[in-house]
Amino acid sequence: MTPLHCVSLRQSPTQKVDICSGFLTECRACETLPSLPHGYIPWPPRGCDPGVFPFLEAIVNRCAFLVDGLYLYHSALDGERATRRSLRRLDVAGLCRSYLHALPDRSVVTSIAYFSAVAHHRESRHPGSVARQVAYFTALEATGVQLQLGHFKAKSQACPLCGGSFVGWEEKETDVAIGARLPELICSDLCDTVVLVTGDTDLVPAIRAARRLDPTKDLVALQPYRRVNRELSRCADRALTIRVASYARHQLPEG
Repeated sequence: MTPLHCVSLRQSPTQKVDICSGFLTECRACETLPSLPHGYIPWPPRGCDPGVFPFLEAIVNRCAFLVDGLYLYHSALDGERATRRSLRRLDVAGLCRSYLHALPDRSVVTSIAYFSAVAHHRESRHPGSVARQVAYFTALEATGVQLQLGHFKAKSQACPLCGGSFVGWEEKETDVAIGARLPELICSDLCDTVVLVTGDTDLVPAIRAARRLDPTKDLVALQPYRRVNRELSRCADRALTIRVASYARHQLPEG
């Protein structure tokens, strides 16, 4: 199945729109489709009940999601402590689509990019953790999510209580990778709205730069449960918060 956008409509004259899912499905009901204005979908195909199309030439809002996997993971852990149930196997694609109703016009998903890293440093103390993480990433890819992985880097840190030093691990490249993907989406006109699923204020400069590149694009901050940041909320065109109940509703089956 192909996400709904005007390019796909122009390229395949034998496709029709599944109004419930927001995706294009192959169909021979239409013999031809003319070139359509940017952002528009066609009238009902011949032989289709017009009632399934509640509107004519409705504007489509193409939405790209950029997901900070580390923020989302730690937010899910917060949710586990609050609900006392496992929430780590998040169905990221389903979670993102569940917030389309809060976006303007007829919003559809064009892409979901998930940024994270494999925590190899945990394997010695938590055997099997790397295999579980890789299996989860594979499950996400099966739902259509695009993975971009960075890495963890060791860093000497000081204990705020005793002053002693210890080795900590920081995820590297995630915020840089998201900040680089954002202007790419804007400049390539690959979407009308970018939804940043994060609470990281390091992305504020990237949001401001994207707005300078194209002020017509809508920049949305979808902030994880208990990871809300006011500066990020003020910088975005609109700010939404994920509720813990959304995590519970969107879980992948155990694999």
